[in-house]
Amino acid sequence: MGDKEPMPYVEENLMEPLSVKQEEIMIKDEALHSSENPKEPENPGLSSGTFLCPEIEKCLSTNANLGRHKIVQVGEKPFACSECEQCYRKKSDLAVHERIHTGEKPFACSECEKCFRSKKRPFACSECEKCFRTKGKLTVHERIHTGERPFACFECGKYFRRKSVLTVHERVHTGERPFACSECEQCFRTKDALTVHETIHTGEKPFACSECKKCFRTKSAFIVHERIHKGEKPFTCSQCRKCFRTKYAVTVHERTHRGV
Repeated sequence: MGDKEPMPYVEENLMEPLSVKQEEIMIKDEALHSSENPKEPENPGLSSGTFLCPEIEKCLSTNANLGRHKIVQVGEKPFACSECEQCYRKKSDLAVHERIHTGEKPFACSECEKCFRSKKRPFACSECEKCFRTKGKLTVHERIHTGERPFACFECGKYFRRKSVLTVHERVHTGERPFACSECEQCFRTKDALTVHETIHTGEKPFACSECKKCFRTKSAFIVHERIHKGEKPFTCSQCRKCFRTKYAVTVHERTHRGV
């Protein structure tokens, strides 16, 4: 009975309540770890109704404006012409372009009553003073004066002033004819060629001579006819200097000099 038995180890001894100081330390430690990866707000510092472009951190007032701004940033052109498939960033630009196909010219000059497709043409050619709505259109026009033809066909090496004209030309090599007549299914390389062809089925002859009222299906045939009234013979034989109204006529004539 002399030796006392050792006190049994009680697990509850580990669960003693923490002191106030210890609680404060643990709370601070937990807060420190939770702040290492804080959740960032989507648009920090922006008021409601304001939208931030992530590319350049520019703020726009509406979500629609943000959408249009992103189209400009990435170079998207979502508005395509149904006639020639040329694309534009803005619907208003497409509307102006479509007037090329419809022939609409709603804006008249107050001085000379000449009509234009768009209201403003601030870019003037220094050579002929012809005006254009955009700098790009002026640049293309100026190639007429400089002779620059930057778009080359890889098949035949022929050069063009505009990429759209090169695209049409390349169909000569590829055989592509994307425009089909709904009446006879004959196909064409350009929309204009299809439009002319369709007048065969409709009987339409939209080009009327003001002198004799004779009508023509195509503008080219109309222009040749007008030379009868004007007395124009712009094609000259290189051998005898005889003049003709059409390129075909002078080509046939020149064969006589070659004995063909």
